[in-house]
Amino acid sequence: MTDAQDALLDLVGSTTRSVLATLKRDGRPQLSNVTHHYDPERRLVRVSVTADRAKARNLERDPRASLHVTAEDFWSWAVVEGDATLSPVAGREDDATVEELVDLYRALAGEHPDWDDYRRAMVRDRRRVVRLPVGRVYGQPPQ
Repeated sequence: MTDAQDALLDLVGSTTRSVLATLKRDGRPQLSNVTHHYDPERRLVRVSVTADRAKARNLERDPRASLHVTAEDFWSWAVVEGDATLSPVAGREDDATVEELVDLYRALAGEHPDWDDYRRAMVRDRRRVVRLPVGRVYGQPPQ
């Protein structure tokens, strides 16, 4: 990996706000503002989504995805591209998907004030996890 690629991935890890691009059936991009977590050891971006939203349906059909991150200065940016996978839909408060959603929440925000309520909400909302491995990264690294 080059120094520029390292700088771009550092940018991805420096924020949690991003835009996830998936592909609609007609090939045009579908863009969603999301909160993401980047794990540099696994070179993996994760996002919590609801099962019935366009981005989840698009990824079920076509796993190609891009995540765009912009720095505070607006001129530095990074795009992660890869083939995403989706966890199963959260079905029970103690299933593997809910456990991964708990792990993702902790990585993003720390401890939740009521984990039982959070777990119930993940099942009720039909949440899943998008896992986007870094296949390619490009952009304009910070100076």
